[in-house]
Amino acid sequence: MARHGALFALVLLAVAGAEAERASEEAAQLQVLPRPLVIELPTEERCRDGADEEDAAELRCASWRLAGEANNLAPWRAVPEECAAHVRRYLTGPAYRSDLELVAREASAYARAAATADAAWVFDVDETLLSNLPYYAQHGYGLQLFDHLEFDKWVERGEAPAIPSSLSLYKEVRELGFKTFLLTGRSEGHEGVTVDNLRKEGFHEWDKLILRAPADRKKTATAYKSEKRKEMEAEGYKILGNSGDQWSDLLGYSMSARSFKLPNPMYYIP
Repeated sequence: MARHGALFALVLLAVAGAEAERASEEAAQLQVLPRPLVIELPTEERCRDGADEEDAAELRCASWRLAGEANNLAPWRAVPEECAAHVRRYLTGPAYRSDLELVAREASAYARAAATADAAWVFDVDETLLSNLPYYAQHGYGLQLFDHLEFDKWVERGEAPAIPSSLSLYKEVRELGFKTFLLTGRSEGHEGVTVDNLRKEGFHEWDKLILRAPADRKKTATAYKSEKRKEMEAEGYKILGNSGDQWSDLLGYSMSARSFKLPNPMYYIP
């Protein structure tokens, strides 16, 4: 009987020891910090693995386009030759329309929340309300250097189509009670054809259409448009929204409370 009791005691001690050892191991595991998540950026060699030169060029051009939209490029005069096909595919495919629609949706949500009695919204015209893609399709989608005379001939035809998402936004902004100012780099000599083109495409009403006067011709777009916005503020308007395809439409002084940059990889205007 005593022998059985001694064996039972030994078994209990062994079990207790095993439990203690397991508890000690679990405690040690809890104290071990998790391994840090390490993400290595791909090297240039790894990027090239499995990619041909066409794929590599597409990546470079996508990066170039993004840098332009983010205003990270130095002033440029034309689309790089190797990126001409990339820009054409972007503008003629679904991505460009999708990007335009996203900008319009965000602007619409902001407009609904921000509308007040004395609020104003500034719109650029070219590549913001009206599209000149038919013209640029004949000139390499920005590959060719800009020709003022040729572009003026296109403007005088009055055939620029509306950007659908911008037309919807414009109508909503008007319905919300915003004062709308169309601030364009077009010259005063093109006022009549611009008015006709806008109205033909569905932009029927605005509070003021502002075009470049002869005295404005040598000014940068940034300086010219900043001056005009300052005049709006002097008249008592609060510029709550501004839509444009160029950073020079949006930056400078007398800036709006919120700006909306539409994509445009075809040209750069300082």
